[in-house]
Amino acid sequence: MKRRNVIGNLVGLSMFGPMLGARAVASGSKDDQSPILVVLELSGGNDGLNTVVPYADDNYYRLRPTIGIPQSQLLSLDDHFGFNPGLQGVQKLWQNDDLALIHGCGYDDPTFSHFNAMAYWHTGAPHQGNEFGWMGRAADQMVRQRREDMLINVGSTQSLAVKSAVHTPVVFDDPLRFQRSGPASALAAEAAPAVVRSNRDFLLAVDASAQASSARIRQAWMDYQPQADYGVVPMDLPKVAACIRAGLPTQLYHVSVRNNAFDTHVQQPALHRRLLSYVSDAVYAFVQDLKAMGQDRRVVIMLHSEFGRRPKENANLGTDHGSANLMLVAGTPVAGGHYGQSPVLAGLGEGDNLTYTTDFRRVYGTLINDWLGVPAEKVLGGDHRSLKFLG
Repeated sequence: MKRRNVIGNLVGLSMFGPMLGARAVASGSKDDQSPILVVLELSGGNDGLNTVVPYADDNYYRLRPTIGIPQSQLLSLDDHFGFNPGLQGVQKLWQNDDLALIHGCGYDDPTFSHFNAMAYWHTGAPHQGNEFGWMGRAADQMVRQRREDMLINVGSTQSLAVKSAVHTPVVFDDPLRFQRSGPASALAAEAAPAVVRSNRDFLLAVDASAQASSARIRQAWMDYQPQADYGVVPMDLPKVAACIRAGLPTQLYHVSVRNNAFDTHVQQPALHRRLLSYVSDAVYAFVQDLKAMGQDRRVVIMLHSEFGRRPKENANLGTDHGSANLMLVAGTPVAGGHYGQSPVLAGLGEGDNLTYTTDFRRVYGTLINDWLGVPAEKVLGGDHRSLKFLG
């Protein structure tokens, strides 16, 4: 059952053993109902305070006398917050109880380096380091045998988030050009072995898997017709929808906003609103597209950024790298509402920054445990208890 939380609560190959997770098995057919997680990274550092605006807090306008968005321009949310005017699609998700807003997400001793912060969020291991990404480690727990198309990363390069010890992520940008380029290798002439006994067998198996994956994705894209308007910049989400419609066995997808677009140090308001409108239109259309194909009950999409922005505007009418931020989780299975505690804008912390109130790994943990069906502590370590935003 959907529920709205009241504002007062803000505040490879077979060598690793059997599969884990009640929800983890996927047949790869269009009738498959195994859960799917899509991660959309708002790269560059999205300004959470001008995404979901705490207009009822006078400190917001004190800190942002120029770039603060007047209440009269905000889209309706509740009696404390309003949506940025660019978030019309996201507002509709909220009205349908299909959107969870998780406030104050961050971690101890935050970094303000794009490179380091992305590594922390991609691995889910701040200040520790991990060879593999949090999505890759989740996949390894879900299915402990190498499986074709377990993870898909749409982009020009592979994200650390999907790096796995067991599975080989499928990485592509243009589906129609996703194939071997240049002269065929000697490996391509040989059949993949039924049993892997050597390094050569392993390479043959990987090569065959890559060939099969590229063919399936090209065909999925050619067969796909969107049933919703994704707007001006679709954020690669139609490519994900095409794969889901085609019945690929993929359960984990990663896409991101290109070129660190959310790094809004200068003249932020107009650019930020436009970027949010692109994201909002694409996410709303993605959910509607999934509904049209009857797949919406098995998909959730999480939006995050590598850090937030400082609460005080800078001299260039923008915002500088900050700490605590907003995360969003959308989709039919989501129990819409506010989660976590909104950071306090009075008495700011070190560097005039927000003090985080929700460890971002609790959001990851909720998705891993409650949605993907594997123990979150085996992926993230520690106790990252559920935020219970899945209905």
